[in-house]
Amino acid sequence: MISPTAPRPRAVTIGEGLAVLVAQPGPLEDSESFERTAGGAEANVATVLAQLNVTAGWISRVGDDGFGRYLVQHLVERGVDVSAVVTDPVRPTGLYVKERGGGSGAVGDLAVGESRMLYYRSGSAASALSPADLGTPMAERWLDASALTHVTGITPALSESTTELTDSLVSMPRRGRLASFDLNYRPALWLGRATQATEVLGRVTRGSDVVFMGADEALAVFGTDDPAELRALFPQPEHLIVKNDAHTVTGFHGLKRVDVPALRLAVVEKIGAGDAFAGGFLAGLLHGLGHQERIRLGHLCAAAALTGHGDIARLPPLHRLEELLEVGVAEWARLEVANELAERIA
Repeated sequence: MISPTAPRPRAVTIGEGLAVLVAQPGPLEDSESFERTAGGAEANVATVLAQLNVTAGWISRVGDDGFGRYLVQHLVERGVDVSAVVTDPVRPTGLYVKERGGGSGAVGDLAVGESRMLYYRSGSAASALSPADLGTPMAERWLDASALTHVTGITPALSESTTELTDSLVSMPRRGRLASFDLNYRPALWLGRATQATEVLGRVTRGSDVVFMGADEALAVFGTDDPAELRALFPQPEHLIVKNDAHTVTGFHGLKRVDVPALRLAVVEKIGAGDAFAGGFLAGLLHGLGHQERIRLGHLCAAAALTGHGDIARLPPLHRLEELLEVGVAEWARLEVANELAERIA
């Protein structure tokens, strides 16, 4: 159960948050105004967990600047505890600009509905994250009290110190705490370091209890996109979740395998859907849902992200999610091929 009256488990995510500037549709050089919002994989997951009756915290570093203050306040307003966030007096908060297609055919413009991200995160405050950030009093308090930690493959890609932090997170004594890892492979962050990416991401995968990966990124990093081959390659995680191009998620819980189709919707924005899926699955795991129901909850949260704007998914009321989790296989299949879900979770 994920109702508000159920016990609230605790989870903490670790990684970079980003200020986001969303341009007007059309060529970037023609955009005279930008909408400000927030993003970052681990921050996104924390906000989804907070909406699903999980007490969620976020460990990170932000700059002593307006973007950093905005980012922290943005998460606070969405129910995320930021007491373990450190303000860096020297390095800036990372940000990215989101271009949106206007379909004009002009040079640099994208098709309507398409988007492109330009990142400005080199030397950011979060790129200085290190194992020391896991040892602050507030971070230790969160780690000791949490049932789960979550990090993505973006974090170790940022710098040598963030690689060390990620390794420390999965190798430290956990005392029953689960370690969750989303591969989240970003080739641009590993330019010229493909071999290192395979080594580092493989090491973190093997050291984690819950692992998410897209079939396409698994192929790029590990040389195969076949779920069974990936399970054979990585038998260590108790939970291995593979999302493939056929819009089906294959979930392994130990040796048990289940394939759950995604819900087909009129996609508005793809950014943040993977984070929403991870947040939904992890909340289901923490609340004791069954294997298939955890994946369904991930799909429902991803659907909320896909049918809305912005990186951070706004979920429907918990009682509606629970109703959809309980539908039969035939009803789930019917929802898969219809757009009515968007109406039911609006």
